[in-house]
Amino acid sequence: MGHALCVCSRGTVIIDNKRYLFIQKLGEGGFSYVDLVEGLHDGHFYALKRILCHEQQDREEAQREADMHRLFHHPNILRLVAYCLKERGAKHEAWLLLPFFKRGTLWSEIERLKDKGNFLTEDQILRLLLGICRGLEAIHAKGYAHRDLKPTNILLGDEGQPVLMDLGSMNQACIHVEGSRQALTLQSLGCVLYAMMFGEGPYDMVFQKGDSVALAVQNQLSIPQSSRYSSALRQLLASMMTVDPQQRPHIPVLLSQLEALQPSAPGQHTTQI
Repeated sequence: MGHALCVCSRGTVIIDNKRYLFIQKLGEGGFSYVDLVEGLHDGHFYALKRILCHEQQDREEAQREADMHRLFHHPNILRLVAYCLKERGAKHEAWLLLPFFKRGTLWSEIERLKDKGNFLTEDQILRLLLGICRGLEAIHAKGYAHRDLKPTNILLGDEGQPVLMDLGSMNQACIHVEGSRQALTLQSLGCVLYAMMFGEGPYDMVFQKGDSVALAVQNQLSIPQSSRYSSALRQLLASMMTVDPQQRPHIPVLLSQLEALQPSAPGQHTTQI
């Protein structure tokens, strides 16, 4: 289950024999809360995700989320720093200690730029998309699919590299990544690319609020004409959003295309914006 956790004072906790100071609440949703804490042993900031577990199934799901994090050691996938299960009477709280990303999510970056009348450049989009695809490739290599890929589930590191989060959306049942869920991933990835290019979702306001983009494409999407981006990038988006899922390029094909389109950056292996 993890190491013992105790609340040492009103503002500090100990996880894995290390003391963390509570700074502020970052957000909440459903039965989970995220707090900003500072490691008093190293001075680094972390995000502490607390999941309220009312039943055994809730504890199992929290454990599964922690297990999903532990599967990966990849620069484009959010790592787990520590995991604990804390008893609260007959109930429990699962605590996941995660790195803190001060730049926030890809969606917050898109909105910040849009508020100033700006958009991501093509070079920035290509680097971001390459990093996202590399993270997805690592997930697929383990036999899983993300299942909830969207701009609000992609964090930005200090150098702008994309980091996939919300691994709790993955399940433990292995999948055939060349099958329907691969196609769904490519459709969701196409929605992410659309948002990066045009500052909004391709379907409705639900997407713009950051909710799930796991939507069925019923009609061929009309790609807006924009002088900001090359015909090659617009064509790439169209191929990812085509109605027939079998016609969408799979991740290995996308990686080859993106690597060929990358702006020159000698010695650079991570994406930056």
